[in-house]
Amino acid sequence: MKLYHGSNVVVKNPQILLSDRRLDFGTGFYLTSSFEQAERWAQLTTARRGEGHPVVTVYDFDEAKLATLTVLCFEKANKRWLDFVAENRSGRGEDAKWDVVIGPVANDRTMPVIRLFMAKVYTSAEAVRRLLPQLLHDQYVFKTEAALQLLTFQGAIENEH
Repeated sequence: MKLYHGSNVVVKNPQILLSDRRLDFGTGFYLTSSFEQAERWAQLTTARRGEGHPVVTVYDFDEAKLATLTVLCFEKANKRWLDFVAENRSGRGEDAKWDVVIGPVANDRTMPVIRLFMAKVYTSAEAVRRLLPQLLHDQYVFKTEAALQLLTFQGAIENEH
């Protein structure tokens, strides 16, 4: 399967970079099966960093090799996913037992609901009810070197504008 990474540079050799940013699934190398989502990430990253230009790097990933890794997979935005995202977004969740985490992206439309859940304004049931109608893209987070070894660089699509 093809996976895409959006950035402000071509990433031929993916790495797991430590960051103080609190992301959905914690520290790792983030990809998606949606080219459009990767384009959006590339534009946001370029704007945030103020340098480079939007680039979508393309990788091949053999899904059959997931069986050789420890994988946490969320099929949809549910209570378990919400709790995991909230833990990571609050800085409490960095869990090193997973090689790969797969699941929906908490995006600009979902973050208000997640913030209200984290502030205990919404119960998990109410937050999940509000998230279900949204069409969320997927994200794959490669959290270990063993996981990164299963990605094969295929090329990059650069947007000079």
